[in-house]
Order: sequence, then structure tokens, then C-alpha cells
Amino acid sequence: MTARPSAAGGDAFRRAACPPGTGTATTARAAENLELAQLLRGCGRADQEAFAELYDRTSARVFGLVLRVLQDAGYAEETTQEVYLQIWRTASGFDPAKGSALTWLMTLAHRRAVDRVRAEQAHSQRENTYGSRVLGYDFDEVTEEVERRLEQQAVVAGLATLTETQREAISLAYYGGRTYAEVARHLGVGLPTVKSRIRDGLTRLKRSLGVP
Repeated sequence: MTARPSAAGGDAFRRAACPPGTGTATTARAAENLELAQLLRGCGRADQEAFAELYDRTSARVFGLVLRVLQDAGYAEETTQEVYLQIWRTASGFDPAKGSALTWLMTLAHRRAVDRVRAEQAHSQRENTYGSRVLGYDFDEVTEEVERRLEQQAVVAGLATLTETQREAISLAYYGGRTYAEVARHLGVGLPTVKSRIRDGLTRLKRSLGVP
């Protein structure tokens, strides 16, 4: 699915899950889990109204959990949508005998968020490895040298020798603390283009600073 259908029919689900007269004997959380379990069963039958109701009632909590893990609102939004796509595809596998519906949802969300963290870390490691291989030294070495001599005229003169696009890409990556992928998105260009600009710019800056 690529879009969330509009919510409808929530009252019917709640009435079926918690008939009149039982509310006083059931806690609010237990009642909610009964309702969510029924909605999950509906999702397992490809019921879009059940999915819409489930999304409306749980997405804020799922997003909150994912955001706490990722510490980035943009990544958290993307991952939350991935979580609900996974819910839609796998809801038929939910087994209430193994745990509550809410626990199942939050466990799935947590695992997805952790997977995203690991993927981003692996991506950063690949970028660092790429930089070391292409330039012959660790990019951090250049970063430290530039920061150490930031107030010196040599650095100012060195930055002035770069093209505007090289200067912008390097500033976003090293002074702005962004990954190559984030720089590419910010500038609206491809990742290979960003890597090329930074590589060429750092090579020129290295020569200007006399970094061996």
C-alpha cells in the first residue's frame, strides 16, 4: 500500500470488542488491546477500514518510539510508514496467545527502527572507507587539520581556491555534520556527484594547506 485509507467503522470495532456491561470489569488497556487485536485481524483479511482505524489509534505512539530510537524526525517519519506497510503485509501472522496487539506493534516498530540505525551506521562506514581508499588518507585527518587552522589565512585562501559547488558540499558535510546522502538531498543532486565534489575539493584543499 502507498497511502493510508480514511478511517471509518471504528465504533463498530469497539462495540464488538467490548460489549455493553463488560467495561467495568476490564481495564482500559485490556479493552484497547482487544480492539487492536480485532483491527489486526481485519488487516490480515485486507480490510482497509480496519487498517485506517489501526493507524489512527496507534501511529502517534509508534512514531514516538521510532523517534526516540532514531533521534531524527525525517528518518522517523519514513520508518513509521515502513512499519505500517509491514503491518499491512504481516498482520495475518499476529498471534494474541503470544502477547498483546500493542506489544506486537511496538516490538515491530522498535526492530524496524534499530534496523534503520544499523543501516545508517553501515552506510557511514562505507563512505569513510571510500574516502580513505580514494584520497589515500582518512577524511577525518583533513577535517582535524582544517579545524585546527580555521582562523589562519591559509585556510581562507585554500577555501577560496575551490569552486562554489565544492565549497558548499564540503561545508555541509564537515561543518554542517551531514552525511553524503543528506548533502545530496539538500543540494538536489545525485550521491556520486556529491562524492566527486567533496573528493576533488578536499584534494585541492589538501594541496593548499600542505597536508601530506
